Amino acid sequence: MKIKPFLVIVVFSVVCLSSGCGWIDQVVSGVSSVVGANDTATVIAKTAQVRTSYAVVAADLLEVKRGERLDVIDRTEYEKVIWYRVRAHDEAKTEGWIEAQNVITSEVLDKSRKLAESFPGVAPQAAGQLRAASNLRLVTDMSAENVLFKLASGSSFEIMSWKYVAKEEVADVDDDSSGKQKQSKRSKNAEIEAAKEEGEPDKLEDKYDMWYLVKLDPSVSPAPAGWLFGRQVELQVPTDIVFFQSNNRKFISWQRLDTESAEKGTVTRGSTPGNYVVLSRTNVVKAIDGVEPDFDGILVLAFDKYDQSYYTVWRSSGDVWGQLPLKVEGSSDNKSFITRLRGPDGQVVEKRFSVVRDKGGRLRVTPPEDIAQFQSKGK
Repeated sequence: MKIKPFLVIVVFSVVCLSSGCGWIDQVVSGVSSVVGANDTATVIAKTAQVRTSYAVVAADLLEVKRGERLDVIDRTEYEKVIWYRVRAHDEAKTEGWIEAQNVITSEVLDKSRKLAESFPGVAPQAAGQLRAASNLRLVTDMSAENVLFKLASGSSFEIMSWKYVAKEEVADVDDDSSGKQKQSKRSKNAEIEAAKEEGEPDKLEDKYDMWYLVKLDPSVSPAPAGWLFGRQVELQVPTDIVFFQSNNRKFISWQRLDTESAEKGTVTRGSTPGNYVVLSRTNVVKAIDGVEPDFDGILVLAFDKYDQSYYTVWRSSGDVWGQLPLKVEGSSDNKSFITRLRGPDGQVVEKRFSVVRDKGGRLRVTPPEDIAQFQSKGK
């Protein structure tokens, strides 16, 4: 009688070795069906495969598409790659393994949704696109625990806000395919510092890293929001106005003042010509009490449909010190835009600029009566 358990174990081992453990997978599947899923995951890849196992030679069981939900049954790490055992919601309730980079769990998805809770009522401030694959993060920090998932190169998004973060001397952008953080060589170089001309102002790019808080369309990602490292982001300034930029002053935010308005989404490259309010920024450190302005210039451009050319309606005569968001209100030809400017008393207040058409049909801007107090002598 004591020999029987030993025989059972031997038979079990022989069956496992001869079947490549496929039989064990069936047993696990049966047990997990009884236990039930303890989490859900949403597919973030455009398409991905649910496989028989996480081995290289595994067969594909089911193709799933972005936005589809899966029940998570188990999790494992194989050769430093995370895999989830999942149950699909197809008619056959297919169970198998999927690589973690292709899905986002409900816990992580909820964190992204919380970031997006501040978006309602705030218009996108700009549009951007990734130059290279980059991690979407919960906060402006390179730590691995803050990663939501990796966005593919070329992904587009709306920029809701941004933040200047003092440059660190250790970690750089973590776009390495192996998942390891690249080490930076961005520490301050004494020779470069010594070579600076006396009196030359500090440059933003030398002192800060830019981070963007972005809003993602469901067609790009089920996760609606997160932070992206600015070095990987290319702003999608509309082609018809991009040449109004200068080398020392770049456009960082723009809104339409005509029919192609915010309810249609952020205006990007390829948009039709129209009227714009644009915020710009020079590459010079201008921190007050440790806080940098989001923008230091305001420009209003209008398109003359008869001459088929742009003309400058209004621009700040000197540098301003402003913070986001930029808001546009009104309808038809009766519009206004609102910015937040720092006054001589140090207070940041909202200022409204009225936009109307004159009898000749040309656009005109009426700035706040005290606008001179908010402009410094500058470029």
